[in-house]
Amino acid sequence: MTPAPVLMGVVNVTPDSFSDGGRHLDPQAAIEHGLGLVDEGASMLDIGGESTRPGASPVDEADELARVLPVIRGLRARTDAILSIDTMKPAVAHAALSEGASVWNDVTALGPAPESLEVAARHSGATLILMHMQGTPATMQDAPAYRNVTQDVAGFFTARFVALRRAGITLDRVVIDPGIGFGKTTAHNLALLRNLPMLAALGRPVLVGASRKGFITRVDGTGAGPDGRLGGSIAVALHAARAGAAMLRVHDVAATRQALQLMAALESEGADA
Repeated sequence: MTPAPVLMGVVNVTPDSFSDGGRHLDPQAAIEHGLGLVDEGASMLDIGGESTRPGASPVDEADELARVLPVIRGLRARTDAILSIDTMKPAVAHAALSEGASVWNDVTALGPAPESLEVAARHSGATLILMHMQGTPATMQDAPAYRNVTQDVAGFFTARFVALRRAGITLDRVVIDPGIGFGKTTAHNLALLRNLPMLAALGRPVLVGASRKGFITRVDGTGAGPDGRLGGSIAVALHAARAGAAMLRVHDVAATRQALQLMAALESEGADA
């Protein structure tokens, strides 16, 4: 039986996230939200202070630090869950990793910022999540195009592996994320999800973050907002788990955990009475 994927709960400390619209911008609200996700079954929390939704504007480094550091400190004092910092900025990653986070989740795959590889190398005990994104959050959905999306994404990761090795970073620290919804059409997203085993064949754990994303209601035609995408989010989570995803980044931890437990029970052998 395939091992159950790690559940990463989403803690957005932003005023403009697509999924929760600033509900947890207050640090104490974010801390309590994170603790609730741990109670629901998350073993990792992903804390972000800058929205990366399509069309999002950049956030000043000082503002991002002011948002995330109190939350990381507060959670570190109250839970043993793994804490991840979701940031594109190496200075924010350095501060967060120094305050108790042990994972850096970077939607730019340690690419554009020149100090990123240096910071990643310095924090040698940190796990690094490299995500694929075509363009930037402000432009990524303008006209995404690929020759073959799965092959292109796999080639991107292969190139990033070379850059990491040159910087003295061992690949046993790396998790890869195909970046569902980040510079992809609905067809691209579905192709990547169908072909997750091809990405897993690169030899690194795969994270899937499709929770509440817009392609779900482009498939079902309802046009529902983020709160109306639970069914599709669960469907993708179950598919990804069957396809070998090692981690799932989700908003609805309890429902995802329950679905995974029922799938495991249904697929277990020798359970018939």
